[in-house]
Amino acid sequence: MSEPNEADRDLRHAQEMKIVQQERRAERATKTLRGGLLIVLTGAGKGKSSSAFGMVARALGWEMRVGIVQFIKGKWQTGEKQFFRRFPEQVTFEVMGEGFTWDTQDRQRDIAAARQAWQRGCEMILDPQFDFVLLDELNIALRNDYLDVAEVVAFLEQRPRDKHICITGRDAPARLLEVADLVTEVSSPKHPYQAGYKAQRGVEF
Repeated sequence: MSEPNEADRDLRHAQEMKIVQQERRAERATKTLRGGLLIVLTGAGKGKSSSAFGMVARALGWEMRVGIVQFIKGKWQTGEKQFFRRFPEQVTFEVMGEGFTWDTQDRQRDIAAARQAWQRGCEMILDPQFDFVLLDELNIALRNDYLDVAEVVAFLEQRPRDKHICITGRDAPARLLEVADLVTEVSSPKHPYQAGYKAQRGVEF
C-alpha cells in the first residue's frame, strides 16, 4: 500500500478537525457564564505576578477598571508599575509592602504593612468601580502569618460575585486553594539565577 500523499493527509486532517470542532461546540454548550472568578497563582516558579499582570492588560483591553495592591515587594521600581501607571483612569496601583523580610528585619513593621495592604485590598474588592482586583504576593503575607488565613478566606467567600480577584505568591494556603475557582501552580525546572545571573530588567522586574 502506498503512503498517503499530501492531498490525502490534508483531507484526513480536515475530517478529523471537523469532528473535534463538533465535540468542542457540544462541550461549550454545556457550560454557563458566571460572575467574577477567584484566581490563585502559586508555586515556586517564576511567572506568577507576570501572569497576573497579563490578565490586568487583558482586562484593560475590555475597558475594565483594575485595582492592584502589592504586598511585600516594597518601593523598588518595576516595569509593570511604570507601565500600568500610564493608565490612571483605569488602573489604581498601590505598592504597600515594606520590601523583602530579610531587608526590613522588622516583623512587626511587616505585619502592620500587610494589614494595611489587606484593608486596602478589601476596600477595592467592595468598591463597585473596580472590575478586577490583583492582590500581588498576598500568599507570602499569609505564609508568614502576617494575616489570619481564616479571616482572609471568610472575606473572600463573601466577596461581590461580579468581581474578578487574582492572588499571587508561592505557598498559597490549602484553605485558599479550596475556595478558589482557578488555581495555577508554576514550577521552575530551570532558572538563570541558579546559574549565577541576576534578575533581568524587562523580564523579571
